[in-house]
Amino acid sequence: MPEAESPTRKRIVDAATKLFYAEGIGRVSVDAIAEKAGLTKRTLYYHFKSKDDLIAAYLDGRDQPNLKQMAGWFEAAEGGADRKVEAIFANLARVARHPKWKGCGFLRTAAELASMPGHPAVKAGSRHKANFEKWLAAELSAHSVAAPHMLAREIMLLMDGAFSSMLIHHNPDYIKAAGHAAATLVRARLVSATIS
Repeated sequence: MPEAESPTRKRIVDAATKLFYAEGIGRVSVDAIAEKAGLTKRTLYYHFKSKDDLIAAYLDGRDQPNLKQMAGWFEAAEGGADRKVEAIFANLARVARHPKWKGCGFLRTAAELASMPGHPAVKAGSRHKANFEKWLAAELSAHSVAAPHMLAREIMLLMDGAFSSMLIHHNPDYIKAAGHAAATLVRARLVSATIS
């Protein structure tokens, strides 16, 4: 079995990531990925048993970088937890203005695989969303916000709803509006935490 971090495997995942994100998983063939990676299809299949495994690797490879980026936006923002949460959404709106931005790769992939809930990529997307919720709940708890786990889930719903609206309307203002709503929810929980 090849090493998880081999340069060839990384090259394949990098090529797949660019193609899957730009075009969607269903529109990208294994031949196209091998060609973009500058490898044979046989070499690709040496590192991945199937296209499904490669799709899962694509999402797993986006998990920590995406979480790290959001955590960086949260940390860099001045103010309380409400401002820090809103900063995540403001930065997502900024990123969404880039012409190559295609939305949340995890949600887009899950939508393409909606009839296959046990697919390894759907599981990878579920792990990513759970990791974000867990991280955000810990940050909210550290900022003395009441019911941090439920609030993290509510914020996740706002974020995913904004991503979905962006796919339909192509307007980053939806993400900014979701950020305003998320900040309002955080402030309400800060008030209740202070009162109790």
